[in-house]
Amino acid sequence: MDTPSNSPPRAGAKEWLSLVVLILAVILLAIDGTVLYMAVPALTADLAPTATQILWVGDIYSFVLAGLLVTMGNVADRVGRKRLLLIGSMAFGLASVLAAFAPSAEVLIAARALLGIAGATIMPSTLSIIRNLFHDSIQRTKAIAFWSAGAMAGGVVGPLVGGALLESFWWGSVFLINVPVIGLVVVLGIWLLPESKNPHAGRIDLLSAVLSVLAIVPVVYAIKHAIGQGLDWSVLASLLIGALSGWLFVRRQRRLQTPLVDISLFRIPAFNGAVASNTLSIFAFFGLLFFFSQYLQLVRGYSPFWAGMAEMPATIASVAVIAIVGFVLSRLGLGRAIAAGLLIGAIGLATLGLSESMPSYVGMGISLGVIGLGTGLSMTLSTDAVVSAAPPVRAGAAASIAETAYELGIALGIGVLGSIQTAIYRASLHVPAGTPPDVSASMQDSLASTASTLGTKDAELLSIAQDAFTHGMQITAFVAAVLLVVAAFIAWRLIPSTTGKDDSHAGH
Repeated sequence: MDTPSNSPPRAGAKEWLSLVVLILAVILLAIDGTVLYMAVPALTADLAPTATQILWVGDIYSFVLAGLLVTMGNVADRVGRKRLLLIGSMAFGLASVLAAFAPSAEVLIAARALLGIAGATIMPSTLSIIRNLFHDSIQRTKAIAFWSAGAMAGGVVGPLVGGALLESFWWGSVFLINVPVIGLVVVLGIWLLPESKNPHAGRIDLLSAVLSVLAIVPVVYAIKHAIGQGLDWSVLASLLIGALSGWLFVRRQRRLQTPLVDISLFRIPAFNGAVASNTLSIFAFFGLLFFFSQYLQLVRGYSPFWAGMAEMPATIASVAVIAIVGFVLSRLGLGRAIAAGLLIGAIGLATLGLSESMPSYVGMGISLGVIGLGTGLSMTLSTDAVVSAAPPVRAGAAASIAETAYELGIALGIGVLGSIQTAIYRASLHVPAGTPPDVSASMQDSLASTASTLGTKDAELLSIAQDAFTHGMQITAFVAAVLLVVAAFIAWRLIPSTTGKDDSHAGH
């Protein structure tokens, strides 16, 4: 069949090979967001971080990344997307080395922040280059679906990679593994990736960039501090800074000729629905995964490698989604397909909470597979839903918001669900009278600190802490399940399922 002369050019072998490089980069970023999960017990024994520092080590990467994504997307438009991706990749490699050999919790947190800055220069360029590589709408939709699946798969493969490395090496190896992968991305990127810029890119508004970060980080700090240390003046001050910065940011975007975030996109109900459901699903899934990896090691007694293997059902199911996504879309339409995925994920989270107190792994394994299937389906479709909901001329702005929602969902999930889990753990913990003060302090701090302090010296005290941690995990799993039900309702109500655009989606 001849292609009409006015049809956009179709991608060839080089474009699809270039897509592999871009997916490799985004998989690495996603892995780095979760690879540390398995290393928490090992680095706790080595660096002795507090419970609050453990949370910051886990999510400062995603906070910084989320806060800078939109800004770096604008920088890429000006200096060149390929150039910024390659510069960011090399910076990512250097920050990985610093994190691997961090001598203290404070240095590790700083190194993770630098990884976030470098990551923020990589991710926006990947999706922007995809839009320049694939001009045919059906091919571009497929490419974005593969990109989304890569981000999802990387996140759930992270714990397995971390577990495998920790079987033979020290905790810093989970960062050092980044270096050869980054080398591959840089070498192949120089050869395969095309350079592109936005010839009409406006100036970068630095005040907007600062306000976007100040609208996010202080609010999460307030939540962490309130749960970890209690309410004080710093909580109120942080909330006020965050709220004021958010208000000023939105007000400024409405007035700028070239805003960092196109606020007018949020007037589109389908766009709001896609962003909200995507953020909530990532919030619930990755927030719970952070502590589930600790649960497998510190409560179930799995080695890091076998803990990673135990999470494989979620990984396999989330990747297998690619094989069924076209069928589900053709039967349900986009909005209902995303809602169905979220409801399946909610069922999996609820059954995971119930099975965590049972002696057998079977219930947890099945639950993880259900979670991976449901959240994999919704996350794979959500980026495409965000971009599809926006007018074509604003697809780039929509993609930046989708990427920010992804990273913000991870960061808030670890920060908020992690703080809830810690609060329930401490409320459920009953330290026996006569317990040595140093042991009591470790038990009150976290299960990781308890295990590091006690070792195998006092099985009874360790069991008390493990029971409290398990109870906290169960309640947190139920909270996450409720969030996915809310996200499913939002997707069902706001994202269209019977438009012509859905028919085109069904083709892939």
